[in-house]
Amino acid sequence: MATLLRKHGKMSSIPNSALNLIPFATVEAPPKVREYAKTRLEKKVVRQERREPDPEPNEKQPKRKREAKPEPKQVLNWAAIIWLGLLHVGCLFAPFFFSWQAVVLVIALHWLTGGIGICLGFHRYLTHSSFATYNWVRYSLAFLGGLAGEGSVIDWVANHRKHHAHSDEEGDPHSPREGGAWWSHLWWMAWQLPTYSQVAHLRRWAPDLVKDKGMRWIARLFLPSQFMLAGVLFGLGYLLGGTYMGCSFVVYGSFVRLVFVLHSTWFVNSASHIWGYKNYDISDDSRNNWWVAIIAYGEGWHNNHHAYPRMAPHGHKWWEFDMTYMAIRTLKAVGLAWDVVDYKKKSDIQA
Repeated sequence: MATLLRKHGKMSSIPNSALNLIPFATVEAPPKVREYAKTRLEKKVVRQERREPDPEPNEKQPKRKREAKPEPKQVLNWAAIIWLGLLHVGCLFAPFFFSWQAVVLVIALHWLTGGIGICLGFHRYLTHSSFATYNWVRYSLAFLGGLAGEGSVIDWVANHRKHHAHSDEEGDPHSPREGGAWWSHLWWMAWQLPTYSQVAHLRRWAPDLVKDKGMRWIARLFLPSQFMLAGVLFGLGYLLGGTYMGCSFVVYGSFVRLVFVLHSTWFVNSASHIWGYKNYDISDDSRNNWWVAIIAYGEGWHNNHHAYPRMAPHGHKWWEFDMTYMAIRTLKAVGLAWDVVDYKKKSDIQA
């Protein structure tokens, strides 16, 4: 240190006794610096006092709930509006092409596409997995359901699963609480999410079907299959009775039958959430409605279904006849269905 000070010419101004103390000397900071340091220290102490104590090693911390993001604003679904509008307009030709053969055709196709395709296929099998079956039966049921005119299989299943997750609550696609009976029956289909949100909706509620190439192919066939069936019906009618019978089969087998199927199943969303009785005290407004059960092949026992969604039988009382469950039992009897969920809980299965 002395050598260093001599080089800078400052040795003469510092006594030798002071040089020995320089490395250990304490220098007092200026007043402003001391005040700033004191303020920072006080703030640090306050922050430490406010900080929550560290949890015990075995103490479980409550999970923070993520706030649900609001759904994007819906837009008009012009494809559905035009499709449903054309079907209802087509029914206006029914009086001009009436035939009893066409009436029988309507009843048969109503059961095949509505009862087997929608109620058994789309609903109890693909949506709720109420039984198991072969892949060829799986795809056949999906194709028949598409012929009912209610949209693609993936859209249908996704909407219905979301309905069960938010039944008569915010997020339910077709609750009467949202906009009344007409909204739940029909008007809700006039709206849809934007394309990017619709894709996310399908992946969220029907991931199993979205990943299935066969189901995606059947979904794309929804509209073409309607024209294919109309062509087959015209050809069949033409063979039986010429052009008039061919037109009769198209008007009744396509337009009248589709509108009949649509409103039959739509009543499950509307009437069965407004009128009827309850066997089970659950939070939503689902009801058991006898006349909806007749025209929708057992789907009208809706309160039973909402209480136990995976159960194959929807009729839980002896008088609650369920035609769709009879069809499932028939499939099981001939070896086309197994693992039928005909119980409320696994503990109810008798050994």
